[in-house]
Amino acid sequence: MFATVFSAVPPDNDSEKDAVAWLEPIFEDPKKSWCFSLLMATCGALLGPFLDAYHSAFGVLEYNHPIKKVLWGSSEKFAALTTAWWVPELFALAAFLIGWLYILLDNILLEEKTRPLLKDVLIGISLFTFQYWLSGIMFYSEVSRAYILALMSLVATIGFFALDGTMAGFLTSSATAIGGPAIEVVLLWLSSHGWDSGYHYNDTGETGYLPLWACAVYFLGGPANGNLARFFWNLLTEEQVAKKAEPCPVCNDTRRVLCPNCDGVGAYEAMGGTTVNCTSCNGRGFVICRACFDQYDEDPYDIAAIREVVSKMPD
Repeated sequence: MFATVFSAVPPDNDSEKDAVAWLEPIFEDPKKSWCFSLLMATCGALLGPFLDAYHSAFGVLEYNHPIKKVLWGSSEKFAALTTAWWVPELFALAAFLIGWLYILLDNILLEEKTRPLLKDVLIGISLFTFQYWLSGIMFYSEVSRAYILALMSLVATIGFFALDGTMAGFLTSSATAIGGPAIEVVLLWLSSHGWDSGYHYNDTGETGYLPLWACAVYFLGGPANGNLARFFWNLLTEEQVAKKAEPCPVCNDTRRVLCPNCDGVGAYEAMGGTTVNCTSCNGRGFVICRACFDQYDEDPYDIAAIREVVSKMPD
């Protein structure tokens, strides 16, 4: 699915281009977009279930058919991992969406604070993990949901301004705080109407499905995922620039090499002593360099496009 989306050709019509200009980061380098999406989804799938396990361990929610793993000295009651088969996929999707929202909105709003250091990324993830743990332990200690909401909102606010503070981040975090619980409401409704692999909150809270303090937890997921997304995006961009900065050892970035069929002559002697133009290079004596072809994000099987590139090269 991702390959189809990222290899799509942007519209040719000027008005259509303006309408989808915000999608430019996706189209400008399909390979980078694919790698970025895979990195975000993988991180979400690996880390998300362990964060969610705090809520399972402290009784915030229960799965109908939990998958439990007692790891790192944890006990059966407070297992380090309690999840369901569909949870990693859901967190992968969440990380993918939040990550792309950050990158696209950064591009639209021309944000300047888009180069977080690795320590900022790790602090954000750690704070998000702490918030998950703290909300779980407060629920387990029977603290009022109003106090939990107040403290979670405070942690989310401090975390956002300390780690992000951009308009792109605020919009994404707000969308996460609304969209995340909305998706949960759908899942909880399905769970109460016969979905065997579902779950439920032990405190259905103000909504009748989940407590409102969950929105504050979701909100902090914005900068935690967003700075990770920015870090990956910058890393992939720098890697690409560095790769292109080194000249091709075969063609020295001329993108052309001597035709192997005619040894650069442009013609060869056929049977009967007749001299004919080389059909491989059309008599020009050179062909496109294959050693650095992948650096230009072109389709190696699109012969017509390759011929067009070669035709623009001077003799």
